[in-house]
Amino acid sequence: MNKTKNSTKPLSSLNQNERWFPRAMVMPTLIVMIVMTVYPLVFTLAYSFTDYNYLKGPGSANLIGFNNYKALFNNGYFRQAVANTVKFTLLAVVLEMVFGVLVAVFVNSLKKGKKTMRTLLLLPYLLPAVTVALSWRMMLSPNYGIINQALTALGLPVHNWFMDIKTAFNTILIIDVWQNVPFVFLLVYASLQSVSQNQYEAARIDGANAIQQFFNVTVPNIKGGLALCALMRTIDTFRLFEKVNILTGGGPAGTTSTITQFLYQYGISNLKFGFGSAGAIVMTLFVLILSSFYIRRLLKNDK
Repeated sequence: MNKTKNSTKPLSSLNQNERWFPRAMVMPTLIVMIVMTVYPLVFTLAYSFTDYNYLKGPGSANLIGFNNYKALFNNGYFRQAVANTVKFTLLAVVLEMVFGVLVAVFVNSLKKGKKTMRTLLLLPYLLPAVTVALSWRMMLSPNYGIINQALTALGLPVHNWFMDIKTAFNTILIIDVWQNVPFVFLLVYASLQSVSQNQYEAARIDGANAIQQFFNVTVPNIKGGLALCALMRTIDTFRLFEKVNILTGGGPAGTTSTITQFLYQYGISNLKFGFGSAGAIVMTLFVLILSSFYIRRLLKNDK
């Protein structure tokens, strides 16, 4: 009996160690995630109900309830920034997805030069957003920009691209699409590698042309990757800040103002962290609402 008892103790302790070891390995990552995400989110939510001003310090913050949220939605510039952000996100994501898929299908169909094409196409995405904005600002300068000089040489009218109400929004949209199409291309191209060539052979035997093969073979096989790509681009585009801040500062007349630009201009730069925190919470809710459509799509594909 004693031998049996002694032999079972090490086994039970071993099983217990096996259960706790994975948890111990995950714990450092979990702690980092809590510190980097949950902690700031909780404090942002708490500060959004106060009149916290950085100069006065957190000790002088007074609880004011939903006044910051009321001030946000009563502010005409904020409503315009929300409309601009939603419009920009929808247009940018649609254009990036369309061009990214077309480029990925084209490169995948090449017999030679795939590596060279992939490298060249990824260059815009590898550049920092600030570098892209500064480069385009020089090229589109109304005084010495190469694009306006080319238009002048062709006898075409020139524009002050970033300060004209008719062109500012679309110009930033084109720049953002130019930089982020390679990201869509990369994800879609990776998804295309998993599509069996036998399906294309069967479609060709059935008499399907290139367009029919694309919609009946390619799209059904990569729809999960497309949904994931659209989700990531939606979240990233909704946070657009660098290009707007450098190129237009939210102007002219607020036509390019985004939520992040508005919060920086009227909250962070004025050190009104309570007001800025309320705007950050509202922006987070908008992102969750937009992302929920893609998440549902991804969950359906997994089932």
